[in-house]
Amino acid sequence: MNEQSRVIPTNIITGFLGVGKTTSINSLLAHKPAGESWAVLVNEFGQVGIDQEMMPDQDGLHVKELTGGCICCAMGPSLNKTLQALIEQAQPDRLIIEPTGIGHPEGIIDTLMGPALRDKLDLRATVCLLDPRLLEQPDVIDNETFHDQLNLADVVLINKCDLADAAQLELAETSLGNMFPPKQYVGRTTRGVIDPALLDLVRDGQLQAQFPDAHKHQHHDHDHQHDHAHNHGHDHDHQHGHNHQHSHDHSQASPAEQIPEPGKPIRKTGNGSGLFSCGWIFHRDDCFDYWALEEVLNSLEGISRIKGVIHIDGAWVFYNRVQNEHDFDKVAYRRDSRIEIISSRELDWPQIEQDMIACMIEA
Repeated sequence: MNEQSRVIPTNIITGFLGVGKTTSINSLLAHKPAGESWAVLVNEFGQVGIDQEMMPDQDGLHVKELTGGCICCAMGPSLNKTLQALIEQAQPDRLIIEPTGIGHPEGIIDTLMGPALRDKLDLRATVCLLDPRLLEQPDVIDNETFHDQLNLADVVLINKCDLADAAQLELAETSLGNMFPPKQYVGRTTRGVIDPALLDLVRDGQLQAQFPDAHKHQHHDHDHQHDHAHNHGHDHDHQHGHNHQHSHDHSQASPAEQIPEPGKPIRKTGNGSGLFSCGWIFHRDDCFDYWALEEVLNSLEGISRIKGVIHIDGAWVFYNRVQNEHDFDKVAYRRDSRIEIISSRELDWPQIEQDMIACMIEA
């Protein structure tokens, strides 16, 4: 096998907070050709790592997660090393990278095309998902990273078309059609479905960031605070693998994740880009009255995103809130309950924790 035959087709899947990136990647994974090995690098702005747990457990899939910052800036120095290790471990036939929803893709593209990786990776289409309803929100329209996620995309898919009205869809298509250089493909979808053939479009090297320094400026004050309740330690990495070809690997700066005690969750906080995050890990035996917990989470104001995998009586569910819309569904996840809140201002995390603990019931 010559060197060129080992170059790995690589795609970046971008999009703003809550647009449906993880759902899209799951759709792609459902169509992974039998016998192929794929690697996925998932980056979460939050602290406790939930997106990776929502990905399927299947042969030929290697998932690595980086939490607590953006790989394009705060974690940038480790991106090369992380990718090198993932490639060596997985020997993948395809690599997919999912940056955090506030991640600027330019730094990632530069890394993938840099001297350490350009002979190993074949960077193909960068795909951006767009919720057309975001175009009516001034705080999003004024966000330079949002613009550059679109500017640097080769393919833009207008997602959640079932939730948008005709005027919103028309505005999105008109705006995308006026971008220069023109996109290789603009289309509509629901539930993040991506035609796998779109991944293999050759990326357009003319694409440039309109605001190349935006993310750098927004993140200069990124602060990784680890506010561990109940005097737990500062190590909060979790790594686990399987003997077959599927593996999930969580990585942060510390070597091991503390295990919470029943009724005493571990709490972790952080901030950057004008957003604040707080995540909780609960003991696997902690059980919640879902409707009471839903009322607590739905009542919070100033929310950009809430995600949670929650143990309720007789089942486990995934709770998902994007701004003021939320839904939930059953999941196969069984390890522990995790809840992550991303908000536009720092909330009273200890009080929210107490309110959630008050929703606990006997399993």
